[in-house]
Amino acid sequence: MDAEIIKECTLCPRACHVNRAEGMRGACGMDCKIYAARAALHMWEEPCISGEKGSGAVFFAGCGLRCIFCQNREIAIGKQGKEISVERLGEIFLELEEKGAANINLVTGAHYVPQIVEALELAKKQGMSLPVVYNSSGYENVETLKYLEGYVDVYLPDFKYMEPELAEQFSHAGDYPEKAKLAIQEMVRQTGECCFNQYGYITKGTIVRHLILPGHTVNSKKVLKYLYDRYGDSVFISIMNQYTPVYKQKEYKELNRKVTEREYQKVLNYALELGLQNGFWQTGDTAKESFIPEFDYEGI
Repeated sequence: MDAEIIKECTLCPRACHVNRAEGMRGACGMDCKIYAARAALHMWEEPCISGEKGSGAVFFAGCGLRCIFCQNREIAIGKQGKEISVERLGEIFLELEEKGAANINLVTGAHYVPQIVEALELAKKQGMSLPVVYNSSGYENVETLKYLEGYVDVYLPDFKYMEPELAEQFSHAGDYPEKAKLAIQEMVRQTGECCFNQYGYITKGTIVRHLILPGHTVNSKKVLKYLYDRYGDSVFISIMNQYTPVYKQKEYKELNRKVTEREYQKVLNYALELGLQNGFWQTGDTAKESFIPEFDYEGI
């Protein structure tokens, strides 16, 4: 990948055109250096990603979307994150493999794609053979995703909104539905249908996540309908009830509570009505702060 793109950055749909190579920071809040807050075995992804081994998750600092309800806000806005080199990132991938990770899980790395590609090349030259998971907000630039073809085996995007008004209110990105549709289309083009190994771990494919927001089950139903009408069972859909009200909202007060059991069941019932078979759902009280990782620079 041409690293020159960082000099007039258009890696994400914000297309800031800032010169990150000269230290300028765009909507993601990051310059050209890599910042990460944690690299460890992560047990809380979907069963086919974490399983019993754990997913080798690398949590990058910065984010081009910055939802107002983000539970990882401290790293999303760049308040936490340790600077590392491309060479160190490659070493981290190898270390996670040595720890027994089922895969390498790149969490919110859109603004680091040139460096990630370089680090993956270094790690693979030294024998790293794990599947690579690209864990994304869904707000992606298709041209950036094309650079990842051949490097990423599994895409794990969110599809947060089908309603542009909600996307604008909660993420200041009214174009989110349009960008997420195009991004997921590209992801599916690259990976094809989901494949799993003999132990049940996914080795190739796309799993689309949808986080239900309190008071907005209509949006959730629209997301599920679009995904199922467009992709059927060729992708897996993960329906999540783990929304956690970490930060007090003054304007959108509905976000100050968890999703109710009734709301979640309503969305699950709709998924069944659609005929969705390839999916994941959550049980129990997943909306706990204990599910938010400690960004303590472990493994960095």
